[in-house]
Amino acid sequence: MSTMRCPPDESAWSLPVYGQLPFEPVRGEGAYLETRDGRRLLDLYGGHAVACLGYGHPGLSRAIREQTDQLIFQSNIVPMAVRAEACRMLAEFAPAGLDRVFLVNSGAEANENALRLAFRSNGRSRVVAVEGAFHGRTGAAAAVTWGAAGSWYGYPRLPFDVSFVPRDDIAALEAAMSDDVAAMIIEPVQGVAGAVDLSIEFLRAARGACDRNGALLIFDEVQCGMGRSGHPFVAQAVNVSPDILTTAKGLGGGIPAGAVITTSPIADGLNVGDLGTTFGGGPVACAAILAVIRAIRSEGLLDNVRMISERIRETCVRGPVTGVQGRGFLLGLITRQPAKTVRDALLEQDILTGTSDDPHVLRLLPPLTLKPIHVESLASALGGIGA
Repeated sequence: MSTMRCPPDESAWSLPVYGQLPFEPVRGEGAYLETRDGRRLLDLYGGHAVACLGYGHPGLSRAIREQTDQLIFQSNIVPMAVRAEACRMLAEFAPAGLDRVFLVNSGAEANENALRLAFRSNGRSRVVAVEGAFHGRTGAAAAVTWGAAGSWYGYPRLPFDVSFVPRDDIAALEAAMSDDVAAMIIEPVQGVAGAVDLSIEFLRAARGACDRNGALLIFDEVQCGMGRSGHPFVAQAVNVSPDILTTAKGLGGGIPAGAVITTSPIADGLNVGDLGTTFGGGPVACAAILAVIRAIRSEGLLDNVRMISERIRETCVRGPVTGVQGRGFLLGLITRQPAKTVRDALLEQDILTGTSDDPHVLRLLPPLTLKPIHVESLASALGGIGA
């Protein structure tokens, strides 16, 4: 089964920039999607890691509905209790010392503002990034995305100097750092690259190099954060605390939401007007953030991610799969065949997965509520695909 063009009623009015799969979801329940033509798909991709609680989660749905009924929107020009509570709970969920929050709408916007904070804090001119990284498609975020400048970046020049270092190459990292570096930005688990889990040694070396050179360390946990690693954030799992952490994707469980989380000393250097957003921190998004964090805590979802992730590793190396990489529920199944071929074969068996920049890595980004029976379905389906 191959991708197809947008349905006529969509492609007639939208830009032709997406390769779309040949089904239309019309409703969801738990880890399943129902399509217009009556199929029931096990969704192990979650809309690019967004549907972290699956579909129809009662707490999330109730929070969104009640907030919408009460007040659908007001901007940051007025204080709101729901925003204050969302910021407090997110700061408590984050690594110790990251206690100030700026709410935005997306991962790219979060990374834009994280980079802006870094440049404002020390007035330097260069950023160090990692080969294979994806940080977003807006100007500054794309500038630190591996390969963007030579392919889809689109602007005539980068907004600042960028140096890329190979993954897990500590010597190259050390050589790239100097007193002109404002920040180093890292995805602790590179998502689009194929769920590539960077080594703890590399992450700790980055922390040390930034400290020695007066640069800030930014962890981009847009995809791997919000419990997806089996910890609140990968930063806690590896015991490396950045100066700035960004998150989005599952943050609102399906409602657009992103966040920059940083330290009080960095926040104290800002003045009114230094950052801004219209929709970021809206009350419906804040209600969704609160519901997601409460569900992760009250339903034991971090333990569930660690347990079910291990089951995937134990049972799903079969058929076309030769190994599993990544962390938690950001996993890459390494395939002998092209990953797109495996994805299409699984879709024929009503299982939705994703591909990655690596043509031989199939990406899994399931809801944190995934159950053993879902893993059994995946393992069985893989077993029926020829190696």
